[in-house]
Amino acid sequence: MSEHVITFASRDDHGHFRRALGRFATGVTIVTTRTLGGKLEGLTANSFSSVSLDPPLVLWSLRREAPSLASFTAAGHFAVNVLGTHQTHLCRHFATPHPDKFGDVPHAIGEHGSPLIEGAIARFECRTEQVIEAGDHLIFIGRVLRAAHRDGEPLIYATGALCSPAVLPIPPSTAASPAATPVPAPSANRERAS
Repeated sequence: MSEHVITFASRDDHGHFRRALGRFATGVTIVTTRTLGGKLEGLTANSFSSVSLDPPLVLWSLRREAPSLASFTAAGHFAVNVLGTHQTHLCRHFATPHPDKFGDVPHAIGEHGSPLIEGAIARFECRTEQVIEAGDHLIFIGRVLRAAHRDGEPLIYATGALCSPAVLPIPPSTAASPAATPVPAPSANRERAS
């Protein structure tokens, strides 16, 4: 298999960069908030990640040109709703402009005012701790005030498509060996390779 390599020298390289990033599979979320005037805002995001376990911090990023940018920066709170494979329609719905994105979407209002999507497999209610300018995006770091989760398969986004997870079988040689060491789950407090 051939490998596509490019050194970034101009704006023309963005397509290649996006294709390379697409090889990193992510979950799919709906990030929500309520404006100071009471309007509910929500958008599809796959930039969600854990930051810290103690204190509990998460992050997500938003394009500077996003219509909801002012709402998210002023609100002071947001919620991250992690979608399951049964919610692909919501991924597309919240990725498209609508005058009222929540009109036909079952939801509840969380303790801190942000909409919580019914049926999401995990929800994080957060207070905005910091907003960091980073290129053409703003990074929102939130302190998790409440979290909930339920059983369900996570919706995954990779190589430009929505996917469902496939559990890989343990190779027989590893499963039969009593000295085999299980692979630890990713954790926010482990160092990541650069």
